[in-house]
Amino acid sequence: MFMVLSLIVSQTLNARIAKYSKVRISSGLTGREIAEKMLHDHGIYDVQVISTPGTLTDHYNPETKTVNLSQDIYSGVSIASAAVAAHECGHAVQHATAYRWLTMRSKLVPMVQIGSKWSQWVLLAGLVILTFSHFIGQWILFIGIALFALTTLFSLITLPVEYNASARAVAWLDSTGMTNGQENDMAKDALKWAARTYLIAALSSLATLLYYLSFLDRN
Repeated sequence: MFMVLSLIVSQTLNARIAKYSKVRISSGLTGREIAEKMLHDHGIYDVQVISTPGTLTDHYNPETKTVNLSQDIYSGVSIASAAVAAHECGHAVQHATAYRWLTMRSKLVPMVQIGSKWSQWVLLAGLVILTFSHFIGQWILFIGIALFALTTLFSLITLPVEYNASARAVAWLDSTGMTNGQENDMAKDALKWAARTYLIAALSSLATLLYYLSFLDRN
């Protein structure tokens, strides 16, 4: 079910981005200019806006303090460019203001990297060992589930981070006149569908975690 939902949301997002990429923003600013203005309006001058290869590869890197915009977004003069650029700057503002959910997510990264790398292998080992040692197998399964739970927790914490960045973006675009009423609705719509990709990912991870837990109970 979640695979189908993920596909629907992904296709809808791509369609919205393609649609709003064809709508020129009235302010006439490129994604790079939008990003730089939003950063400066928030008193942030130590973050660089750069172009990165690919499509929808946009992200904020807190380690290098760079807002990385895909080429179409970086040079585009459209609603999509403005919305995505402002959203990524929303993360930079979160970083600058020590937004607690972003701080929490950043602290989880090292543990999540371990969990995502080893959880499936530990779970598999637990299933194999169960065949000849129930007690040891159960404990190994529990460890595997705990490792996977870290990735689920990360997905859940990502939700307020992404929704907040979008809210900051839309509010700034509207308050500064970067977008007019109709343009603001389009920007909000694009970011809404982007956020839903994270929502589906989080729900899918949670459902998988519950499945693993129920399997543990059956043994």
